[in-house]
Amino acid sequence: MLRCMLRAIAHRGPDGEASWQNANARCQLGHRRLAIIDTSEKGAQPMHYGGRYSIVHNGEIYNYKELRDTLEKKAYTFTSASDTEVILAAYDCWQQDCLRYFDGMFAFAIWDEKEQQVFAARDRFGEKPFYFSLHNGNFLFASEKKALWAAGIERQADPVLIYNFFTLGYTANPADHSATGFRDIFQLAPASWLLYKPAQSFPQINCWWKLDKDKQQSTGTDDLWIEEFAARLRDAVSKRLRSDVPLGTSLSGGLDSSAIAASICSLLPAPASLHTFSAVFPGEPMDESARIHEMVASKKLLNTQISPDANSFAADLPALLQQHEGLVGSASAYIQYRVFRLAAEAGVKVLLDGQGADEVLAGYPKYRHWFLEELANGDTQALKQELAADKADWSLTSRLAARFPDLAVKALTQWRRYQQHHDRRLTASFVESAGESWYQLPRPGKLNNVLFYNTCESGLDELLRYADINSMACGRELRLPFLQHELVEFVFSLPARAKIRDGYSKWILRQAMKDQLPPGILNRKEKTGFEPPQRTWMQHAGVLDQLQDAKQKLVAAGIVRRDVLAKKNQPQDAYAADNFDWRCLSVASIL
Repeated sequence: MLRCMLRAIAHRGPDGEASWQNANARCQLGHRRLAIIDTSEKGAQPMHYGGRYSIVHNGEIYNYKELRDTLEKKAYTFTSASDTEVILAAYDCWQQDCLRYFDGMFAFAIWDEKEQQVFAARDRFGEKPFYFSLHNGNFLFASEKKALWAAGIERQADPVLIYNFFTLGYTANPADHSATGFRDIFQLAPASWLLYKPAQSFPQINCWWKLDKDKQQSTGTDDLWIEEFAARLRDAVSKRLRSDVPLGTSLSGGLDSSAIAASICSLLPAPASLHTFSAVFPGEPMDESARIHEMVASKKLLNTQISPDANSFAADLPALLQQHEGLVGSASAYIQYRVFRLAAEAGVKVLLDGQGADEVLAGYPKYRHWFLEELANGDTQALKQELAADKADWSLTSRLAARFPDLAVKALTQWRRYQQHHDRRLTASFVESAGESWYQLPRPGKLNNVLFYNTCESGLDELLRYADINSMACGRELRLPFLQHELVEFVFSLPARAKIRDGYSKWILRQAMKDQLPPGILNRKEKTGFEPPQRTWMQHAGVLDQLQDAKQKLVAAGIVRRDVLAKKNQPQDAYAADNFDWRCLSVASIL
């Protein structure tokens, strides 16, 4: 069974495979290796420590050098140069409190031979996955659900998830972070640890960290905050450059990825050697070739580009959806996958990326409403200045929502749930049986409320899931400096006008990077996103054939009404609100 599980996730670790069991065969651990830090055999897993602990670990502890120095002063010794061995020593020293010392992305499980128990944990934002199941008296866990299916767990999708995906676009339940959308498979929530002893009916689970969205800076000035933000970002990038294998970065042409590339250049002795990877779409409205070229020329970067088209998309789509083993919101996931594949072809094993900046620093246009609402209820003079700077219309509806925020949230929630229940494309029997709405809105009143909601409850988790699947499908490691927890905590402690000001999102990031980025990138206001020409691709003959097959499958399953088969297809852009045709393709892939 363990061998079957390892085969199912072989793509995650192309550099080796190993397994181990303890003396009484009560614990069996298997690992597929992606060698990044200490690529020698000493860094291989399962790894053992002190005659007591054994670990399998996915991810990186970026501050492992500093922690190793601390532990050596406490008389701990090491036989490897890996971050995984530091986890083991830290656990022996501090037990579950060791997690608070880690700056990193991780999911790991430690078998304690003395206590005959498993301790497992997941990083603060959920960059690395941890799925588990209790099956035939066994506690099984893995980095991907497909390994659990390979162990014999039945693959059965949750109808309520399908209902909310079709009607809202939700790919997960924002109120239940343990749910995966599949029966008998759970996930360890971000910033959680679990303890399991054989014969337990279910593991003990606890949250070990929570972002404090209400803790605010009591002193400081714009200049001091900008200086501290810049220093924290520089430190986050610097630690994420630690690697024993080739390293590069993705480059989209937007502010976030450009800021990461510029930060790397400021830290490297030879910045022109930085290898960047981009997806471009010549002739399409979302093409970012000009911005990418501007950044490449400014820093003299090495840039390799890919131009995915409808033919490659149609050919790769079935395998992509199967690889994701769950619902996928749009074709944007395909572009990310192709960028990682491009890096793999170039031999670059580690990529830094700007993901997380939009959620933490208020980069999406939707955040503007919450920002203006906060000003309307606390600083009307600043509201006037902001409206004048952006020439924005503060409509009567917006003013009423700001004046009565709780009432507005209640009314919108009721309306959206009514719309869900009356979606005429779904069968009445399916809506009756699965029509439980997961729709919710952030607590109104403050910008930080919606930023917290998207960072810690619903939004970022979906993007991190795509990023992990796409990068590991290509045997690449993805590192995200904007999710360094101390940087995130600092940004949340700042007032709203440090994030949005004078019509600009991510204001403090722009100020911190004003001497490092070309003006065309630094001062751009439009938000393109990582967007492919999905509307065009959905009209490709190969995709249309797959779409028709998907709709027939959904009709046969009693989910979609039969008259949908006779209706004209409605291709939509990747971020369109009602992406029904795309959702048909995605749902059919998990049935």
